[in-house]
Amino acid sequence: MATKTSLFARISQNVWIRYALAFSVTAIALLMHHVITLFLGDYTPFVALFPAVAFSAMYCGVGPSILSAMLALLAAKFWFIPVTHSSQVLSEFLVASAVVIALGEALRRHQVRLLKAQGELEERVTERTAELNVANQGLRHLSARLLQMQDDERRRIARELHDSVGQTLAALTMNLTAVRTDIERLRKTAGALADSEALVEEMTREVRTISHLLHPPLLDEAGLASALRWYIEGFAQRSQIQVVLDLPDDFERLSQESETTIFRMVQESLTNIHRHSGSKLAKVRISRSEGDVRVEVEDRGKGMTPEKQVELASAGTPGVGIRGMRERLRQLGGNLEVRSDGKGTIVVAHLPVTSVSTTAAA
Repeated sequence: MATKTSLFARISQNVWIRYALAFSVTAIALLMHHVITLFLGDYTPFVALFPAVAFSAMYCGVGPSILSAMLALLAAKFWFIPVTHSSQVLSEFLVASAVVIALGEALRRHQVRLLKAQGELEERVTERTAELNVANQGLRHLSARLLQMQDDERRRIARELHDSVGQTLAALTMNLTAVRTDIERLRKTAGALADSEALVEEMTREVRTISHLLHPPLLDEAGLASALRWYIEGFAQRSQIQVVLDLPDDFERLSQESETTIFRMVQESLTNIHRHSGSKLAKVRISRSEGDVRVEVEDRGKGMTPEKQVELASAGTPGVGIRGMRERLRQLGGNLEVRSDGKGTIVVAHLPVTSVSTTAAA
């Protein structure tokens, strides 16, 4: 149907093409007469001519089909049909041709309407596709902007906690220490003050830890390698999970966006291991080749169910953490893969080198 419509559209574009095609088809039918006559006799010229008229009526229009019928009629009268039978045969051919031309014109007009409707539908589909592409592009830009704003806000909160609340707590500690010294003779009061000091110091450590976890200063100052070693050491102490870090000593600095993305991916993966896997061992491997940066986080826990793996592989509705990691990597031209064999889970990320830029170490 598509080929027929396409042929009809090409023929309908130019009136001269339609007339030329009708003339050519009729001429070919006349030439075929000699072959047909050898098998069917002298009264069969319309076996070849009648299909030519029908073709012209369907594809070329009223004018070209009338031209085809007249050419066939004249050729039959002066070339093929014996004089004794010419009037009857030619009259029958003329009536049949008129019927075919009328039916063919009706069919051709129907084809014209279908072709016009098809063109309008294709134009509408093209417009909707363009609108959908623009909307998708806008959503991607918005997602990238939201992630960037999230990182900036974390960095600001971490700085405020360290510079403001941390300093205030340090001053309070000194004041409590001075008070404790002055009233040490009062044992109960001294004990309460000692407990208060311990609580304040613990609070200070917690604030510092929260500040560093939100956005480690080492990530900006010393780079990804130092920040990861610091984070993994603290994570192992807090979670009682042994974490092995495989990172080359000569690993070079990356751009701020790439280092933040890799740090957040490792942080989110280790958190998922602590919450869901039940594994007591985790391995983090980071390598860099001439083509890309590869990050692997592996555990030896209970793994994921087949249904969950299918959901992740089909980009269905993964958790917020997995969705955030994928979005960060996609903004840098990378990708994320999650595999599980029932004996553990491995999360693998690739970032192309072209999406990162080396900087001088701080």
